[in-house]
Amino acid sequence: MNLRKIVTIVEEIVSEGGRPVDPAARVAIVAAVIDNPWAGEGFVDDLAPGIEATASDLGALLAPRVIEALGAPIEAYGKAGIVGLNGEIEHGSALIHTLKFGDHFRRAANATTLLPAVEKRATAGTLFDIPLKHITDQTIRSHHQSVEVRIPDAPHPNEIVIALAGAAQGRPQQRLAPLASEQ
Repeated sequence: MNLRKIVTIVEEIVSEGGRPVDPAARVAIVAAVIDNPWAGEGFVDDLAPGIEATASDLGALLAPRVIEALGAPIEAYGKAGIVGLNGEIEHGSALIHTLKFGDHFRRAANATTLLPAVEKRATAGTLFDIPLKHITDQTIRSHHQSVEVRIPDAPHPNEIVIALAGAAQGRPQQRLAPLASEQ
């Protein structure tokens, strides 16, 4: 894995809807900007060697950094794979949709659900939303949220941005009835 940079973003919402949020709602995002292991090779039939060489190391790098940046137990989480224009969306998917990557974050967060994800091909500086869901019950509505991310100089055409996000709570001031109330 050729790593160019790591970006950490921490958001604290202290007021929502004109009312204080106490404690502040915290979300942390940690993104790695790496060389795309398949860029410049044309169509690659077997992505497994690149997955094997990269995915676990990325998960091991990012998961503890999100936990540390958040500074609180994670209740909601998600992931992203944003591929530069010389790659394929499948390249980002290959790295984030494997247990070799995701299990690092699941273990660190004591989670059991699948990580919701966004993947896309884009130019440097693109905006992307990382969807978040509850770590043990994806039907808990309060934790269905997303966080917007932008890295001004990434991904370059031959790079991939791989990111993990964690929230210490659901949406600030959430007040929707539980899903069970509609069933």
